[in-house]
Amino acid sequence: MPESIAGIAIPDTRLVREATDLVRGAADETVFDHSRRVFLWGSLKTAARGLAVDPELAYVGGLFHDLGLTPAYATRDRRFELDGAEAARTFLLDHGRTEQDARSVWLAIALHTTPEVPLQLPPEVAVVTLGVETDVLGLGLGEITDEQRAEVVAAHPRADFKNRILRAFYEGMADRPDTTFGTMNDDVLAHFDPAFRRKDFVEIIRNSPWPE
Repeated sequence: MPESIAGIAIPDTRLVREATDLVRGAADETVFDHSRRVFLWGSLKTAARGLAVDPELAYVGGLFHDLGLTPAYATRDRRFELDGAEAARTFLLDHGRTEQDARSVWLAIALHTTPEVPLQLPPEVAVVTLGVETDVLGLGLGEITDEQRAEVVAAHPRADFKNRILRAFYEGMADRPDTTFGTMNDDVLAHFDPAFRRKDFVEIIRNSPWPE
């Protein structure tokens, strides 16, 4: 029998089992539990909207979305979202999924910190953002019933989650601050590092090499 949490079945497939093992081995408990909750919240919300989502793709999108914060997958010169997106794409292609499938999950992960845009894209993209916005920001939490919320959190606890996930974000981006330009991620660096100075979009335009 497949595992089921709050009415959402965890696909009992080799791909899903190996995705779980990979992320469990790379991420700490905070990021792993968060990633599973993202899959579950996103699946609950897409189901409530009547959207059909490929469960394997939703699972990999949820599980891999913060993989770029982990030491094993983080790079020094690009956004952490891209690190996770690339890892997911490679994983899916290696497991026989199509290029289109891999591209959908790549987009889901690459765009999960970009508000609004993913929700206008196919369900396999939107599902990750719906889950992230629920777990991190509490957006649309009222769409989840008390019973669903209790079952998900019992399976994947949120002990001191707000502080722990902020710390995980900071530690995953502190050595590549330039990659946070134009994103909400620079808020995290500014919170933890008083010496961090954001790039100013207006000043970049004013100081560009174009003559007036």
